[in-house]
Amino acid sequence: MAAVIGWLALAFVVSFLLGSIPWGVIVSKLAFKKDLRDEGSGNIGTTNAMRTLGKAGGAAVFVLDFGKGIAAGALAAYVFVPAIAGVEVDATTADGQALLTAFGSAGVNPAALAMALAFAGCTLGHIFSPWLKFKGGKGIAVAAACLLFVYGPVGFLVEIAVFAAGIALTRCVSVGSIAAAVVCPLLGLYYYGGQWVPWLIILATACVVVWAHRANIGRLRTGTENKIGSKKK
Repeated sequence: MAAVIGWLALAFVVSFLLGSIPWGVIVSKLAFKKDLRDEGSGNIGTTNAMRTLGKAGGAAVFVLDFGKGIAAGALAAYVFVPAIAGVEVDATTADGQALLTAFGSAGVNPAALAMALAFAGCTLGHIFSPWLKFKGGKGIAVAAACLLFVYGPVGFLVEIAVFAAGIALTRCVSVGSIAAAVVCPLLGLYYYGGQWVPWLIILATACVVVWAHRANIGRLRTGTENKIGSKKK
């Protein structure tokens, strides 16, 4: 029981630390001699990087942030899940009986839980980076990348399609981001149906991503949100 809980905790902590790396700040300071937090909207993500650092700077920030999600998802899928699966269960011991009760066929699937925790960890690490006094970006790039492993290629492509459709219909990156966050737990019902603990973790994480866009939502309501191709308001 303790070994499984330890691997689950490690999946979250490692993913959180990966997500917390503030690549937007690092790239802007090292390559452009400026702090992205002092430019444009002050956000450390791809959209603000594109507007203030140019295409090259924005692309670099996106690739590195996306890479954080890929790394978190890959570690969960290829390291933590196999490690959990390799934990021996002795039903004759109290520890083994507790493990079977908590993670048996009628309980929580520890593999699904590890994937959900990795998704939550990298996303929350990006939004609440301890290196930036628990401030950060809005979590879309890193979350979407991790979903490649959490939901698989099809679920990932659905998320990208929703994101792209939101932008195409409104010319607002924030609309695509919020739409993708809203769809995320709905897809979770399909991929993790019956696994309510992992699904609730995914739902809570998606809600935090929407919350991170609260300023954008306010501007959308007043019609002052920045649109692609228009001058920044």
